[in-house]
Amino acid sequence: MTPVHFRLLGGIEVLTGGRAVDVGHTRQRCVLAALLVDAGRPVTVDRLIDRVWADHPPQRARDALYSYLSRLRRALAHASDPETEIARRGGGYVLRARPETIDIHHFRTLVSRARAATDDEQAMSLYDRALGLWHGEPFGSVDGPWFRQQRDALGQERLAAELDRNDRALRCGRHTALAAELRVRVEEHPLDERLAAQLMRALHHSGRPAEALAQYRRLHRVLAEELGIAPSEPLRTLHQRLLTSTTATGSGAGRTGGAGRATEDSGGRHPAATVSDGAGAGGGTAGGAGDTPPGRLPYRAPRQLPPTSLHLIGRSAEIAFLDDLRPAPAAPSTATVTTTTAAPLVTLSGPAGVGKTTLALHWAHRAKDGFPDGQLYIDLRGFAPDASPLPPDEAVHRFLEALGTRPSAIPADPTARSALFRTLVDGRRLLMVLDNARDTDQVRPLLPGTPHCLVLVTSRRRLAGLVVHHEARHLALDVLSPHAARELLTARLGPYHVHAEPDALAELVERCGRLPLALSIAAARATTSPGLSLSALVAELRDGRHRLAALATGDGGDTDVTSVFSWSYRALTPDAARLFRLLADHPGPDTTAAAAAASAGLSSDRTRALLAELVNAHLLQCHPSDRYQLHDLVRAYAADRLAADEPETDRRAARHRLFDHYLHSALSADRLLDEHRDPIPVDPPVPGGHPRPTTGPEEARAWFAAEQTALVAAVDETTRGGPVGHAWRLAWALGPHLQRTGAWTEWVRVQRVALAAATDAGDAVGRAHATHALGLACAWAGQHAEAEARLAAALADYAELGDLRGQAHTHRTLAWLAQRQGRHADARHHAARTLRFYTRAGFLPGQASALNVIGWSQAQLGHHRQALSACGRALRLFEQVANTTGQAHTWDSLAYAHRGLGRHEQAIACYGEAVRLFRTLGDRYNTATSLTGLADSHSATGDLTEARTAYGEALTILDELDHPDAREVRRRLRSADSRNVQGPPKTGRPR
Repeated sequence: MTPVHFRLLGGIEVLTGGRAVDVGHTRQRCVLAALLVDAGRPVTVDRLIDRVWADHPPQRARDALYSYLSRLRRALAHASDPETEIARRGGGYVLRARPETIDIHHFRTLVSRARAATDDEQAMSLYDRALGLWHGEPFGSVDGPWFRQQRDALGQERLAAELDRNDRALRCGRHTALAAELRVRVEEHPLDERLAAQLMRALHHSGRPAEALAQYRRLHRVLAEELGIAPSEPLRTLHQRLLTSTTATGSGAGRTGGAGRATEDSGGRHPAATVSDGAGAGGGTAGGAGDTPPGRLPYRAPRQLPPTSLHLIGRSAEIAFLDDLRPAPAAPSTATVTTTTAAPLVTLSGPAGVGKTTLALHWAHRAKDGFPDGQLYIDLRGFAPDASPLPPDEAVHRFLEALGTRPSAIPADPTARSALFRTLVDGRRLLMVLDNARDTDQVRPLLPGTPHCLVLVTSRRRLAGLVVHHEARHLALDVLSPHAARELLTARLGPYHVHAEPDALAELVERCGRLPLALSIAAARATTSPGLSLSALVAELRDGRHRLAALATGDGGDTDVTSVFSWSYRALTPDAARLFRLLADHPGPDTTAAAAAASAGLSSDRTRALLAELVNAHLLQCHPSDRYQLHDLVRAYAADRLAADEPETDRRAARHRLFDHYLHSALSADRLLDEHRDPIPVDPPVPGGHPRPTTGPEEARAWFAAEQTALVAAVDETTRGGPVGHAWRLAWALGPHLQRTGAWTEWVRVQRVALAAATDAGDAVGRAHATHALGLACAWAGQHAEAEARLAAALADYAELGDLRGQAHTHRTLAWLAQRQGRHADARHHAARTLRFYTRAGFLPGQASALNVIGWSQAQLGHHRQALSACGRALRLFEQVANTTGQAHTWDSLAYAHRGLGRHEQAIACYGEAVRLFRTLGDRYNTATSLTGLADSHSATGDLTEARTAYGEALTILDELDHPDAREVRRRLRSADSRNVQGPPKTGRPR
């Protein structure tokens, strides 16, 4: 189970597994925020309306609110976190979620813990985690009185937390680093005396007493000019104390002569120039300046961290994770016993360009005060473009030299080198960054054996061996959130580009796949290329053939996305590299192991091993439910390699296997859902293109739901080099699923593609099936004129082919269309033709369907007893052939006929059966229409409570489908008390 996380401290976002959850437009997000602020407590409907719309609610604010809540419930349900839900309570709604998953409440909890902490270092860590949750203005750009009030209050809470953190930092001796931060905050709050006092103390203790006194004079002047008052007594006292201290030392506060001088790097507590007492900060015995062993130089704490970005955007959660892993401060007595013998170890992995090294170095610079014996850094060249990986014994050699060992005293034997390294660092507080590691074996000889060090390893691989054998903590880095990616671009581009082309900026974020390297390269090109607008850059990125070329600056391989990806690609085994290339040809945004096996023509076990290799290399992402996804830019690179490295004949064979897999899997699943549906002619799958086995209707429905996007994309892809005839057959198999789930517009588009493909191929059978399916889809989508034209053409095609069942199917669709248009006599005529053709073809399920249509038409014409007779015959036939879909439709028809005769109790029983069966089938629209009929019948009997319940359930479904029938059901729900029910909405269904 992946928990859902809510962000309000900078935009309104919902994340699960690091991926954004779509929770709708701005107003809908406002409803979510209004509940999140009071999570765990009910918020009344009136209060929600006031928070979201204030003094300008829409005419039907409650209806709009209910619609937004329904959609939010659905979005959170899809996130699959059972501990998160929106529930009705009393006269309002409550959002239930764990407090630590909501950044506002998590921030307050961490601040409370920090204020209660007695240890300053622990408090600092808690404050940093709390403040790290902020990534912009609370609620983003959302406006309104309530949101402004909340934003101001949260700003005061943040400032109070920062002030408390500053006091702790000053006590810990972090004066120099704090001074720079405080200058910015003082500019923002020039009248805050507490901030001014903290800045004065930080400047004074970092050797800048003159600036500290100048800060006091500046505040004194501002207070006098703007408020007409003098500084408070505590501030005047501090000023006098600093003035006296500066005068007494004569050269700067906090300074002492000699080797015992405290430096900022040591937090003001540890001697950093030399270790003259023979012990490091942890009480070890590595040798000091006065007792240097043979072959050793005097110990000087190494400071090897390379420079890095001063500002890190979008990584507050990762920073907090690393902060929690800092070793505890060394015990004051060497007699203290510890059960930990190994150094804390963190593996930081992620795809190329995601910012692993930047994060590692940014945090290392931030945390270095806690490691007074130095910081070691080395690039292990695990994925270097022009060099082999650095041998571990060479890396140890460099570390020994950095720690003061003369080259002549370094052992030649690799094992002895590692032993000497562990001896020298024993007892010391060192921070080690092992960058760009190839594998576990390269890292293992570099690990110290002391618990006072911390080792941070970055790699494009997961390095699971370090997790298994060395208890490493693993942190996987993903692309930035949409908000953070935009913030990064904004910081790099400057205000001109941001304000001049806001739409292009938003698209640029997505075209770069929110990958930090790609975003940085795009920003560099925009700011260093005169005349290159963001719109022009986005246009380059839209061109799939040159997308990666647009993400290169021409200034070295590490500023070229293609080169950076190539270093990971070249490290793959040949079989994994081939599978990586073939995955670029898969339709849809993600794929499964079964589809990958078909594409590669390999066994399931072998394919899974290769997929694991790609996941380990961070070239492929593995999501729940056995789904795999290539990042957009990685997919573009894989497509380039497919075109360059895979022979054309092999590519065509792989595509044929893949599309056979999808086609035969879809046909198999469709057969489980409607075993009486007429089969279509199809060739068996080619070797390797085996379908996914499906065991029952529930699994078939789940498979269609999971693969819908891929199947739709496959219809499109088969028209561009896929096997001939697959487009219309895939569309035929997919159609009932799109109908059941209400995806009618997409169904129409898919069928247009299928018809064009069959026509271009000269496939008369395919053209007839695709024309009929397009007419049916148009009818469901409300495009009645085109539906009639297409169905008439399908009748002609089937007649030319001599296909009796095809003609029967089409007449049945024409009957249903006539019902929708209120032409019930025409509907009965087409239904009679349907029965005649099905009888000639000897097709019992079709005969049952035709009888049900005849019965429904009779009921619409007021002939309710004749309707019961025809529908009763239909139900017996459907039960005889075990056709659940037909039974569901017929129960609904029987219910309507009973209502027409005033037999409301019988109608309620029949509607109940129809609802139960439609729900079993996953047919959401027809579930809603039967629920509406059920509600009408309850209302007719005076049971308004049951009526409201059924109307409400139907309305929820129709709102989620965005169906126009929702308006009529909403009207009936409002008028339920008056029992003014006007008959069913003018909708229909194939019967």
